[in-house]
Amino acid sequence: MNKIRSICVYCGSSPGRSDVYVNTGYALGRAIGDAGLRLVYGGGTKGIMGAVARGTMEAGGKVTGIIPRFLMSKEATEAALGRLDDLIVTDDMHQRKHTMFEKSDAFVALPGGIGTLEEIVEIMTWAQLGRHRKPIVFANIGGFWDPMLTLLDHMRAEGFVHTGHLVQPIVVDTALAIVPAILAEAASDGTPSEGDPKVITKL
Repeated sequence: MNKIRSICVYCGSSPGRSDVYVNTGYALGRAIGDAGLRLVYGGGTKGIMGAVARGTMEAGGKVTGIIPRFLMSKEATEAALGRLDDLIVTDDMHQRKHTMFEKSDAFVALPGGIGTLEEIVEIMTWAQLGRHRKPIVFANIGGFWDPMLTLLDHMRAEGFVHTGHLVQPIVVDTALAIVPAILAEAASDGTPSEGDPKVITKL
């Protein structure tokens, strides 16, 4: 069993066009706090990022924000950053991503933009290379990640994912399903039987 102490959440620093995205972020944050886990995230205090952090803190959970110096004024406010339990300021994006990886036991992709996509793809790449076996979750809220999941299936079918058994993300469609899915995955032997994503419906 892999011990889960912290969950890294990748998500947009903007709220998106639907209230469901921010509400999902807040609900996930509360679930992380209620489970006694630590949130590791990109340090932003606006948009979905801010909602996840706020939900975690309001549920009594601990929060580690990791943000590059040049983004502090763009994605956060000084007052909000001061409320985080742990703030790590990095020199660049590469250091940020590496620190987030090192401090996290599982990874979740909420809706977001190019940065969110790049972060979760890198985590899957590292899994494919055998660097880690930590749970990876796509929070497929309103089908947001359907195009990405279709692309992954296409890459497998065309023979470009040669170690698909090492890349088996969990797909859930509600905020409240995320933490239970991670804990269940960690409690298993962690050896996927095939390369297709594991789909968990509403809990």
